[in-house]
Amino acid sequence: MIAMRKILLIISLLMASLAHAQTGGRLPKTLILDTDIGPDYDDVGAMAVLHALADKGEVRPLAVISCNKNEYVGPTIEILNTYFGRPELPSGAPKGAADPSFGASQKWPEMLVEKYPHKITKTADLPDAVQIYRKILAKQPDQSVTIVTVGFLTNLADLLDSKPDENSPLSGLNLVRKKVAGLVSMAGKFPAGREYNVYVDSLASQKVFAEWPTEIIFSGFEIGEEIKTGVKVIANERLKSPVKDVFAMAMAKSPEDVNGRQSWDQTAVLVGVRGVQPYFGLKRGKMIMQDGNNTWQDDPMGPHAYLTPSMPTPQLTALIEGLMMWEGKK
Repeated sequence: MIAMRKILLIISLLMASLAHAQTGGRLPKTLILDTDIGPDYDDVGAMAVLHALADKGEVRPLAVISCNKNEYVGPTIEILNTYFGRPELPSGAPKGAADPSFGASQKWPEMLVEKYPHKITKTADLPDAVQIYRKILAKQPDQSVTIVTVGFLTNLADLLDSKPDENSPLSGLNLVRKKVAGLVSMAGKFPAGREYNVYVDSLASQKVFAEWPTEIIFSGFEIGEEIKTGVKVIANERLKSPVKDVFAMAMAKSPEDVNGRQSWDQTAVLVGVRGVQPYFGLKRGKMIMQDGNNTWQDDPMGPHAYLTPSMPTPQLTALIEGLMMWEGKK
């Protein structure tokens, strides 16, 4: 019995040592991804990046939540999570009557739903996104969760407005303040402009950017615009992947994407997991919104920051595209 205990202790120490080596001596950060996956297909690349970094031991995904009520979004999220070996990841969707619902003009979600098995038949079958947020956040250590949003700010605005419930006695604002370490948002165009994720639900965007109680890092339109990925993914003959299927179909229907699709959402996930440096710099200040447009106010002590270029674009493109070619667990 004593010998067996010693063997078990040695195995435990070896496993702990391996985990230590894989994560640089720290536990992987926990992350919730909030996506409008459907209007564009860089979200598919972003989910691939998230799962690849999770397999590398750098992050532990807690949920992939939809901010888009389009009925193909729920099945699409499930298909991608399943391919990457995490079918158990919770998901949710907004439930408001006026919440956004956008499909993809290239019809690639329909292709995925027809080609790959899935249990969720439509997004309406998902639970309320706010309830999923509250349930997950309430169980996490204080100031430990990173939220990455690559779509509309609908769910986060609703979360801030949420009331105490069976999951937590805290209001939404205080729950976020207690549990969330930071928010990374693919939103805005800097130093000024008009960007899709911001103006689609401009009231939600304005509320989040004004009231969110942690730091917000913005990956603006101008960042992902220069990083075009997908060509190498499609050319990889060995790869059999829903990510490859989506990019092959959507790029073929979009002549402007012949050299690759802009990688807006992938940059937000990369920063959410690995941090800003060495990939980007930061400009600190405060985002100001009016009528769906954004401007910027410089402030070295401001609550917001937007990414600025740092790593050469070809190098960053190769890094992101390599993660997008990660193969799911068989």
